[in-house]
Amino acid sequence: MKEKVLPLVKADPWLEPNSADIEDRLTRYQRRLSEIEWDFGTLSSFADGYRYFGINFDAKQKGWWYREWAPEATELYLFGDFNGWRRFTNPLTKNEFGVWELFLEESEYKDTFVHGSLVKVLVIHPNGLKERIPAYISRVVQDPDTKNYSGQVWLPPAFDWKGDAFRVDPDEPLLIYECHVGMSSEKEGLSTYNEFTETVLPRVKRLGYNAIQLMAIQEHPYYGSFGYHVSNFFAPSGRFGTPEDVRKLIYTAHELGIAVIMDLVHSHTVKNVLEGLNEFDGSDHQYFHPGERGEHPQWDSKIFDYGKTEVLRFLLSNIKYWLKEFHFDGFRFDGVGSMLYYHHGMEPIDSRDKYFTLGVEYDAVTYLQLANTLVHALRKDAVTIAEEVTGMPGLCFPVKGGGIGFDYRLGMGVPDFWIKLLQDQKDEDWNLNEMWHVLNDRLPYVKTVTYCESHDQALVGDKTIAFRLMDKEMYFHMAKGDNNLIIDRGIALHKMIRLFTIALGGQAYLNFMGNEFGHPEWIDFPREGNDWNYKHARRQWSLVEDKSLKYQFLEAFDMEMIRLVKKYHVLSQDYATLVNIDELNKTIIFEKSGLIFVFNFHTTNSVSDYLFQAREPGKYALLLNSDETRFGGHNRVDNGLDYFTMVKTGPEQHLLSIYNTNRTVQVFRKVE
Repeated sequence: MKEKVLPLVKADPWLEPNSADIEDRLTRYQRRLSEIEWDFGTLSSFADGYRYFGINFDAKQKGWWYREWAPEATELYLFGDFNGWRRFTNPLTKNEFGVWELFLEESEYKDTFVHGSLVKVLVIHPNGLKERIPAYISRVVQDPDTKNYSGQVWLPPAFDWKGDAFRVDPDEPLLIYECHVGMSSEKEGLSTYNEFTETVLPRVKRLGYNAIQLMAIQEHPYYGSFGYHVSNFFAPSGRFGTPEDVRKLIYTAHELGIAVIMDLVHSHTVKNVLEGLNEFDGSDHQYFHPGERGEHPQWDSKIFDYGKTEVLRFLLSNIKYWLKEFHFDGFRFDGVGSMLYYHHGMEPIDSRDKYFTLGVEYDAVTYLQLANTLVHALRKDAVTIAEEVTGMPGLCFPVKGGGIGFDYRLGMGVPDFWIKLLQDQKDEDWNLNEMWHVLNDRLPYVKTVTYCESHDQALVGDKTIAFRLMDKEMYFHMAKGDNNLIIDRGIALHKMIRLFTIALGGQAYLNFMGNEFGHPEWIDFPREGNDWNYKHARRQWSLVEDKSLKYQFLEAFDMEMIRLVKKYHVLSQDYATLVNIDELNKTIIFEKSGLIFVFNFHTTNSVSDYLFQAREPGKYALLLNSDETRFGGHNRVDNGLDYFTMVKTGPEQHLLSIYNTNRTVQVFRKVE
């Protein structure tokens, strides 16, 4: 009898030696899912934890339940505005599962336990006592004087989602504008959700992007962490506004046809004891692995124990909460590479076994399979993206077929490649074969979000592509009419790198806000080292809006690039077809989606009557030319010319002849 082969192994025969390991991975997932379904009925019911834990109103019993999982605590008390901050007035009782609960009757507390009132929970354990913030709290605020955080009872009228029928179109590739709300305005201070809704969303629509990726949404005590050190997983960051403001942002984005993807941090959490989950019940192993295994050595944070049922319930409930209560359209899972291995992706993967057995965190793999199953069960159109660089097999393959279930992976090697190339090599030494290989180095069944640079390259200590190309010259020579060779080179290559990446690198594209026009400064959040200054934690939109400056050239090209790839479905085709690589003239030509792309990276060589082969005979038109004046170019090519193929015999070839200008890209299409 023929042995059954999992679809993942069929798709990638290289994995055949590890087919048993992939079977084991699937079996572990199936076993865990069966256990959850046995106890809770469905995975979705299991993920209703946020409706059980935390503060929830019971209409039948007419009052509020507060529940907390704290198995090693000895006493819990809820206190706050509602009881005059008397610590020991309202005790919770504990059941056999380590769950504590308290019921507040509406008749007694209707005037004090109200929307906006502050609360904390006093947790007593063998090592002492601490005032904590409820783990499932949906709103956290900071006292402006003491700087201490408190939970806030959040009971507003239900948000009116009427008319929000937005769904992510699976046939429309994602063009993602990565955003950080707090630094999204020009002012030297915090921007709000409402300001973002009013000013940035229309900009995203105008630029042509069809999705935004919101960073730093989950509450985090240190602003400078970029939202990665989460303390309160169910609370939108209060420093930017209220939960209703977030809902309004998403509702408005949907009206504009823009999907909203959340950067979800489930890979680790902040160490803070007073604000976060660390030592909540007095132990070091409630939500996390005990001892050294529970510490992330690179990130100074805590690592979840994904094998515990209540940890799974907490994290999966968090996913359902953001999808159902806020209408997010999916998640970019942060730090997946760190989750998958005991070494957190910091050791080389030099054998297949290291993907499946040696050093693999099985419980984390199972959690991610469950997470993807839940997301797609709740919303078939929802998108999941993995930040993962090790190349874990099956990462973007259906769970039932042996995979982990993500829709996309981030092509993290691409921005690393561009930064290294710009940093280490002269322009004339760029290897076109290597560039082609890097941008095409992905498996056909792995959908990839490609990008040139993200927020990581924009942070202090690194440089964006624009800053690497032009550096300090951007401060002095970006005025129109100011001729500068460094700026000319920078503008030319900035455009070429972006189009080369989006045309070749994957099935979706990502850009961090402001990078499309070459934002000139790094991101440096207020901290002690800069006297808590907001000068560099903002976006200077006025630069691109100033018609006397060259930034508008880069934005204009980005808009035309986005329009081109949307109109001709460039991202829908997995791979391009290479036509020619000409190292002498540093020219690479390829075809994709019926378009011919001609990139000339040479520093000086502009070649007239440059011949190359076209797949079909006929008349061709020039659709996009980076050398146009409106893109900051030198206007060396007449965009209105018609290009007719010529026949070369023996064997028959159909050739196009163009003026191949240096440091430009030209895109052609057959029109007759």
